[in-house]
Amino acid sequence: MLGTVSGTIKKMRATLDNDGLVQYQLPIGDELLAMNPLIGTTVTLTHTGKICCSNCGKKTKKSYSQGHCFVCMKKLASCDMCIMKPETCHFDQGTCREPQWGEDNCFVPHYVYLSNTSGLKVGITRHTQLPTRWIDQGATQGLPILKVSTRQISGLVEVELAKLIADKTNWRTMLKGNAENIDLKAQATELLPQVESKIHEICMAHGEYAIEKLDEDIQEIHFPVTEFPTKITSHNFDKDPIVSGVLQGIKGQYLIFDTGVINLRKFTSYEISVG
Repeated sequence: MLGTVSGTIKKMRATLDNDGLVQYQLPIGDELLAMNPLIGTTVTLTHTGKICCSNCGKKTKKSYSQGHCFVCMKKLASCDMCIMKPETCHFDQGTCREPQWGEDNCFVPHYVYLSNTSGLKVGITRHTQLPTRWIDQGATQGLPILKVSTRQISGLVEVELAKLIADKTNWRTMLKGNAENIDLKAQATELLPQVESKIHEICMAHGEYAIEKLDEDIQEIHFPVTEFPTKITSHNFDKDPIVSGVLQGIKGQYLIFDTGVINLRKFTSYEISVG
């Protein structure tokens, strides 16, 4: 039986067990709430009306950039537009909001990958974030195809590949079920020669070892879902502070109830009670 747990929330932590099944924990206040055992039970989430900035801790009326107050959103490098569009990195212009943060987070190895979410897509992530990144997107398969030396380079390659395949997930389709399996290795074999000239151009500018082609195995990912919705209805704490229903599964950062779905990542830093 779940007792009431309260506190501000962060995006769910996710790990793969030995069977490739995602195990979820929700950081709420100072606790980690195991979510998988709640599937099949009635769960109620209640937003108290309070939002606290995930950076400075101050109360804010509105959340910006997934859990920040307006001031922190404007000053933090992690909230800059170049995080969403890394090919627009402006570090070399001396305009990075936090140069040391940029050194630590952007000038480190990144992966360019293929995944199967609502279908085939390309994406990028830091070298420490696999398979977490795939899980957060609701991918049932993932394959790193390139390892690159900086975040900006990963963005430049992604932009080129996005001319050929999708770079975004159709979240509604993703939540209605699992896409058919894709031979991601075969897709990589077909796609990479089509961007070879761009890869060569980047290596000429950034060094011959800036991009490394990989030969990895496809990661299979299984989500704890007992029933997928046939129609997607979204819950939103900003419109209704109470979300309740039988928890039928979790995929990506979405809780799937018999009453609708909610993207918990969207409500980072919201204070809620779970019971």
